[in-house]
Amino acid sequence: MEGKEEDVKLGANKFSERQPIGTSAQTDKDYKEPPPAPLFEPGELKSWSFYRAGIAEFMATFLFLYITVLTVMGVSKSNTKCSTVGIQGIAWAFGGMIFALVYCTAGISGGHINPAVTFGLLLARKLSLTRAIFYMVMQCLGAICGAGVVKGFEGSKNYEMLGGGANVVAHGYTKGDGLGAEIVGTFVLVYTVFSATDAKRNARDSHVPILAPLPIGFAVFLVHLATIPITGTGINPARSLGAAIIFNKDHAWDDHWIFWVGPFIGAALAAVYHQIVIRAIPFKSTRA
Repeated sequence: MEGKEEDVKLGANKFSERQPIGTSAQTDKDYKEPPPAPLFEPGELKSWSFYRAGIAEFMATFLFLYITVLTVMGVSKSNTKCSTVGIQGIAWAFGGMIFALVYCTAGISGGHINPAVTFGLLLARKLSLTRAIFYMVMQCLGAICGAGVVKGFEGSKNYEMLGGGANVVAHGYTKGDGLGAEIVGTFVLVYTVFSATDAKRNARDSHVPILAPLPIGFAVFLVHLATIPITGTGINPARSLGAAIIFNKDHAWDDHWIFWVGPFIGAALAAVYHQIVIRAIPFKSTRA
């Protein structure tokens, strides 16, 4: 027994420093903080990769609106929701498309597909202002085209009768309720984007980049489950703008500001939280 006790003591004391976990586990050996992106980078405007990324954002947002608004139309068209995919199906359409499109475009443009995501990453200095503005413009154009194609399939009369997939604050809720839902919903999404694409985690866990689209898509799915009854779930200004322009009815424009202000506030809060709290370098003592 004495021998075993000595073995236990030796095992407990042999390695005095335990392996740290979380952010404390990072060292200069496996990770170096990349420099912040410049605010303006004129050289980007002469690069084909810059325009290729914008085209990828356009196409991804176009496909996103096409599939998701068509799904909304299908549910709205039916007299009984039991014969359709229902609210859960709409949520899966949004989340599933984000999963697929982020997977397809992450290596080209970063797979933003959302001006709020682009805005959050801009605040964190992950891309230049030039690229951010270009992405937002292309995302909005893609969304308008996607919703326009859906209207072409459904026909103007049918499209307008079914609401056009436009985001509005539902009856029984105030504009403040809608704004709060958009802020929190976008915070969940952008916070997930930051966590899933964190370069510090990538340095330690090689599987993180491969799995990144999954939690992002799942976050979109969950937010839609929670907030479809309140606002139809925007959390993406391009998605809301595209549907509003093609639908073009007064009650959609009355609430439209909510679907820009809310997501941008939520994205800003997520960026601040991730950069200051989650990514904060832990305090540790240094030995001479």
